[in-house]
Amino acid sequence: MNRDIQAILQERKNYLVEKFGVIEIAIFGSYARGEQGKDSDVDLIVDFKEGWKTFDNYMNLKFYLEELFGKKVDLVIKSAINPRIKPFIIEEAIYV
Repeated sequence: MNRDIQAILQERKNYLVEKFGVIEIAIFGSYARGEQGKDSDVDLIVDFKEGWKTFDNYMNLKFYLEELFGKKVDLVIKSAINPRIKPFIIEEAIYV
């Protein structure tokens, strides 16, 4: 697991709550398993406060995180995860 991604998210957590209405955010995929390569994207699960789950807010958060990490970010809203794969994703997720 890349501690830099986790540390950056932890440092910016209050900002993510205030600016984007983030309730929770977690790393999953290759970064959570410690299998990332130099070209790996960052897979994140996010959940928003009531009224903050809009397309514009989602895209603004995605762009902010991509700029912050200097990498492509796959941002998945927790409630939108396919129920068949959700248990596997949640099991490996590292919540910040």
